[in-house]
Amino acid sequence: MNILITGAAGFIGSNLCEYFLKKDHNVIGIDNFITGTKSNISNFIGNTKFTFIEHDICEKLNINEPITHIFHFASPASPNDYMKMPISTLRIGSVGTENILNFALKKNAKILVASTSEVYGDPLVHPQSENYFGNVNSVGPRGVYDEAKRYLEALTTAYNTKLGLDVRIARILILTVQK
Repeated sequence: MNILITGAAGFIGSNLCEYFLKKDHNVIGIDNFITGTKSNISNFIGNTKFTFIEHDICEKLNINEPITHIFHFASPASPNDYMKMPISTLRIGSVGTENILNFALKKNAKILVASTSEVYGDPLVHPQSENYFGNVNSVGPRGVYDEAKRYLEALTTAYNTKLGLDVRIARILILTVQK
């Protein structure tokens, strides 16, 4: 398989790169380092199965190699980051996601996009089931991140229902343990 991973220099993206490289797949990692770090991918540089492209996904992507699977993990995820970069966060979730979905269509690739439980806002129900629609504040402190991910999910779903793109949405839930 030829796998493309956006946000490859982030925590989850770099771990995905490592996982697929250990499975002997070809991996193309993309990141622009607004929150990811070069040290997260430094162990893969020199691996003939790994190609890294420094690129902002809000710009069109052009890769000639065939791609079978895409893992879209590009996004500031830390409140410190998305509050410092609200417009970038929204653009990555909208323009960046649309560019990656169009690229997946062009390559006829399966795509998994990373979302978050933050799409529920401040939930009134714990734990949230998939049919819970949330308690959302689009102009609150987390609004840019929440709305970027809500749009990402809606856009991804539309590409599936209207264009037949093979998509998956992973809502990542980060649990904190209080001692």
